[in-house]
Amino acid sequence: MRMKKYIAPTMQDAMKRIRSELGNEAVILNSKVIHTGGFLGLFMKKKIEVIAALDPDVPAPSLKKKEPSKVQVEKKQKEQPVKPKEIDQNVAKELQELKGMVQSISSAEQSKFYPEGLQKINELFIQKDISQSLRGEILSSLLVNYYEAVHNRSEEVLLQKAKDLLLEKISPLEFGGITYEKKYINVVGPTGVGKTTTLAKLAAECMLQKEKTVAFITTDTFRIAAIDQLKTYAKILDAPIEVCYTVEDFRAAKANLAAYDYIFIDTAGRNFLNSEYVNDLKEIVDFNHEIETYLVLAATAKLPDMLKIFEQFSIININKLIITKLDETSSLGSLLSLMLDTKKGIAYTTHGQNVPDDIKAASKDQLLDEILEL
Repeated sequence: MRMKKYIAPTMQDAMKRIRSELGNEAVILNSKVIHTGGFLGLFMKKKIEVIAALDPDVPAPSLKKKEPSKVQVEKKQKEQPVKPKEIDQNVAKELQELKGMVQSISSAEQSKFYPEGLQKINELFIQKDISQSLRGEILSSLLVNYYEAVHNRSEEVLLQKAKDLLLEKISPLEFGGITYEKKYINVVGPTGVGKTTTLAKLAAECMLQKEKTVAFITTDTFRIAAIDQLKTYAKILDAPIEVCYTVEDFRAAKANLAAYDYIFIDTAGRNFLNSEYVNDLKEIVDFNHEIETYLVLAATAKLPDMLKIFEQFSIININKLIITKLDETSSLGSLLSLMLDTKKGIAYTTHGQNVPDDIKAASKDQLLDEILEL
């Protein structure tokens, strides 16, 4: 790869020099206005600085060939060839410099200069609602990889490389379903995201697949419909249910259901915005050692709204996220920013109302495939 900086009076002059030295296949990496000369900050001249690069497999235009002189031939024969290791080091240095320059350019400017294959990746990221900052970071790395992989630049290869880079970013997060290491399974979240239906799906999975006894506690007493809905699911599963209006009710329910393997708790979102209620509940249940808590969010929500909801509920320890309504949107890229900003992985995704179906434990690979539609 050849990379060179040009300074010229105008962009037209710079382009003439680039075409003359690097050819029409050169890629413009960056351009900006600079000021040179002058005295004490006065009388400076405005010029254009352009950084251009040429693929290593694209030959630069040759000037008029001249027959080498005898002296030049003898000198060339005496020159020792550059060692492959030295070439590798030079290329690696150039690539590192290229990556630094690309990352210094804003995402909007970068998109103007992406090669065709990377432009398609950028368009896909925009379509999937992947944030601008994350797009810029991934595409900067892809651009360097593009120049390294001279003979393998297919769209499939670039897309797989993009997935690998995203996978690397979310790899520290914990994914997957209920661990069944704790007796109480608690779901929290705002109204309308499908908490009650999701809780019924989790309880049905525990009973049918794990062959465990289950029971329900609901504190969502602000909506009568929510109680009736959970009672219906409890009846179908032949599981007891306790309705709790106060912390004292919760203490009694905990004692009444002690014989069951797992207790699934449905909550009212507004309860957890009341720190006094949460602090009282902490005296009865150890949120760190007795309960697995999952924050339920809808994939159709906007990222700022989801982050605000997470902040509101972070008064208690949230283990993982559950994302509902995947079947109601085709743009899932915001989930990447949600996970990276909250540092929480996803336990389950749901894509319908059917109980116990339409829910699956999440994995990193599966989630990225859904986001990118691979």
